[in-house]
Amino acid sequence: MNSIIDKGPFAPCPAPFNMAAHVLGRASAQPDKDALTVMGRTEDTHWTYAQLEAAVRGTGTGLLQLGLKAGDILLLRLGNTAEFPIAYLGAIAVGVIPVPTSSQLTLGEVEKIVGTLKPKAIANGASVPSPLNGAFQRISEANLSEMQSLLPCEYAMGDPDRMAYIIYTSGTSGRPRAVMHAHRAIWARQMMFDGWYGLQENDRLCHAGAFNWTYTLGTGLMDPWTIGATALIPEDGIAPDALPSLMKSHQASIFAAAPGVYRKILKAGAALDVPTLRHGLSAGEKLSETLRSQWQKATGREIFEAYGMSECSTFLSASPKSPATGGALGSVQTGRHIALLTEEGIAEKGAVGQIAVHRSDPGLMLGYLGAAEDTAARYRGEWFLTGDLGILSEDGQIHYQGRNDDMMNAGGYRVSPLEVEAALLSAPEAQQLTALAVSDVEIKQDVRIIAAFYTSEAEIDEAALEAQAESRLAAYKRPKLYKRIDAMPLGPNNKLRRTALKDFL
Repeated sequence: MNSIIDKGPFAPCPAPFNMAAHVLGRASAQPDKDALTVMGRTEDTHWTYAQLEAAVRGTGTGLLQLGLKAGDILLLRLGNTAEFPIAYLGAIAVGVIPVPTSSQLTLGEVEKIVGTLKPKAIANGASVPSPLNGAFQRISEANLSEMQSLLPCEYAMGDPDRMAYIIYTSGTSGRPRAVMHAHRAIWARQMMFDGWYGLQENDRLCHAGAFNWTYTLGTGLMDPWTIGATALIPEDGIAPDALPSLMKSHQASIFAAAPGVYRKILKAGAALDVPTLRHGLSAGEKLSETLRSQWQKATGREIFEAYGMSECSTFLSASPKSPATGGALGSVQTGRHIALLTEEGIAEKGAVGQIAVHRSDPGLMLGYLGAAEDTAARYRGEWFLTGDLGILSEDGQIHYQGRNDDMMNAGGYRVSPLEVEAALLSAPEAQQLTALAVSDVEIKQDVRIIAAFYTSEAEIDEAALEAQAESRLAAYKRPKLYKRIDAMPLGPNNKLRRTALKDFL
């Protein structure tokens, strides 16, 4: 038996279609229900479905009044506030293409993105780095707030295959790539409702991430709103150890976070009182069995894990109806068509193969913006190659076997080592290095960091390298450890064996 899993057909996306209209499709039937609660330290902020839809459609009107039109690009450089998803949906509502970006990006990183995208406008928070001048309009947070009270826009309906938004991901080339997604991508996310979340209309889903993280945008906001549930997001700056108390007081029924957040919550080792919680969700990086066991002991609840990527959200997962077994990632979601590939073809059951998604998947990206060759390189025939390895067991579960390339995982963000190395090597002090390589390494159980290893004839000023990283790279991309070694680990063909760098710790 080979490793092809076809979980059957999924209802096609209707046409004409608009992603924002789909997300807010339940608003008119429950106008007074809480769509979003921002959980504060002393006071909460509530958005009903009526208020949310009015703000989104008012923002759409405001963007049109500024002269933006369908197909124009709006770069989102906003902080961890509700204005972020409202601007995101407001743009999509009228056919403007939003590009959400992390507020952690440095000015230099943003300038590169602006040079690639050539956005018509940038929505910019006061404390978020963004270019001051350029051939684009600047939209302040105050401007966005004013737009929310404007008359509602009409939804721009059209072909579900047309582009809706762009997100950035680190590529194996060392250059972050712009991933283009169609309006139909939100339709495909319904596969996760049963296949991962166990999501219902009466759920109150608490997501630990920031508004401007794509994991939060999808799992924490778009999906609960699509089904008519309530999203709970912590106010900016609330520490992970405060989340259990907030979940209890806000009667959260589902909790979603990256493994690192679970680790911080469990650090004290005490039992957690979360009486209304049914289960937790994890994505962004592989969840260890130790963390899973600790959470179950502390709460009496399970964590259901999912695997996906910026190019196709999640498509493998465990769920309340189909829990993972034996440390597996989980099963293929209903509606997905997945294979494990070797260089020769389809892997046999029980053999390692590269996880691949069929080209027909409605959640799969349109491609990389301005990079047709890079897009084509990710396909083998009809299969999109993820770069991750897995094994299909006899019971239909897929067990993760690591990366097929050198991509790093830093707290749920995929980071190219080439991008980090290029930033460090541009420092004047780097001239004293004879070699430099970075990798993510496990420094203790379940804790991975990015580390920079270098060779040099004499000791160098590591603080200068740290300063260079701070000026050129977002915080999650920066090495947390610098280590001088005698020689780089090389293979028979004289290529770097990046995975061997961990042996120098």
